[in-house]
Amino acid sequence: MNIVTKEVTMRKLLLVPALLSGLSACQSPTTASQGLEPLHVPVVSTTDYVWDAGAQSGALSSEEAARLDGWFAGLGLDFGDSIYIAPESSPIARSQVAQIAGSYGLLVSAGAPASATGGVPGAVRVVVSRRRATVPGCPDWSRPSTPNFGNDSLPSFGCGVNTNLAMQVADPQDLLRGRAGLAAEDAQAAAKAIIMYRNWVHTALRQGQQDRPLKYSLTSSIKEQK
Repeated sequence: MNIVTKEVTMRKLLLVPALLSGLSACQSPTTASQGLEPLHVPVVSTTDYVWDAGAQSGALSSEEAARLDGWFAGLGLDFGDSIYIAPESSPIARSQVAQIAGSYGLLVSAGAPASATGGVPGAVRVVVSRRRATVPGCPDWSRPSTPNFGNDSLPSFGCGVNTNLAMQVADPQDLLRGRAGLAAEDAQAAAKAIIMYRNWVHTALRQGQQDRPLKYSLTSSIKEQK
């Protein structure tokens, strides 16, 4: 089976003001670096891993399903990865791939990137898109901090905040598009974390659950609080 990879770099929208600030530096060098826009911003890179799984009869054999599972394991499939299946795949094969992906706690995403097209005849093309957020160029000590008579922002301004953001965001794609909020508030979901924190010795850890189980069920605790 062929594995084809590609990398696409996408910059956050905050880069636009930074570029505009850089352009204005050509006209007014004394005020260009006195704003609050950082020079270095998070960059989200996307790598697509492609696998063509054999499905001559429209379904994966047990051996081919095991190979696909091993490929997922070799990639270290985890939260933040997106799984796509070629649109022309048979419903049975799509269901088999979705079942294997479900064992890793992931769902098959709707749609498909360009790399999902042009598969091998008699095969099901599976694409894993992996996104990573980094802040290139940080730290930036290209300019000394003193003297700074114009009180200009240093090149490293914002590096700490943006680097922490890039490292801590669960899904780097959220830096590009964000997520739509729920149509209605869910008080039970909001209270669940507080109840877990109060009732477990080690928050959300198996060791804490074993040392001391929840005093009350989540449902009954929420009803009592109301």
